[in-house]
Amino acid sequence: MRAVRLVFWILLALAAFALGWWASRSLKLPVGGQPVVEEEGRMLLERIQQVAQLVTVEGYINEVYSYEDYIGYDIGLFQKKALLRVRAKVSVGYDLDRVSWELRPATRTVALSGLPEPEILSIDHELDYYDISEGVFNTFDEADYNRLQNNAKTFIREKAEQSPLMDAARHQGQELLETIRMMVEGAGWQFEVDGEPVSLPVRDMDG
Repeated sequence: MRAVRLVFWILLALAAFALGWWASRSLKLPVGGQPVVEEEGRMLLERIQQVAQLVTVEGYINEVYSYEDYIGYDIGLFQKKALLRVRAKVSVGYDLDRVSWELRPATRTVALSGLPEPEILSIDHELDYYDISEGVFNTFDEADYNRLQNNAKTFIREKAEQSPLMDAARHQGQELLETIRMMVEGAGWQFEVDGEPVSLPVRDMDG
């Protein structure tokens, strides 16, 4: 009688094991405590996207801008002139909406593509009118003041593009990639940018 019970319990244990094995294969459940690579990768990618905020460098520009036009003859009666001080805050960085992220669980790789060049994201400027002079036959109107606003913004944009701001933003972008690489490699994955593995020097914390 004991032998029969023993055989019954052995068969029951084997049936339970077989059922569990079949369920794990059919439902793709993790077996033996192995990590789910897809979930691990998604969590890693979410962390990266939280870190990869818009890289922005702000610069402050203070310039003098002069404007002059005349009707027919460049003499007082037909001239109008303006001398302005333009103070502006220029934000330079990356439009990360253009960046694409791809997760490759088979090779444990996080791939980034489409990283753009740094660009001017916004210009917030103010004008101080130092000197306004008008001729009898040539005066400023609302359209002229709007034109001055637009011209001053274009003037500041040109100054910003010639300044070190673009290089500073590019340097910030490299630091961001370094941070992401360290996160990815720390999780046991590889990091690629535009199809190439990223190998950036770790910065010396003292320098």
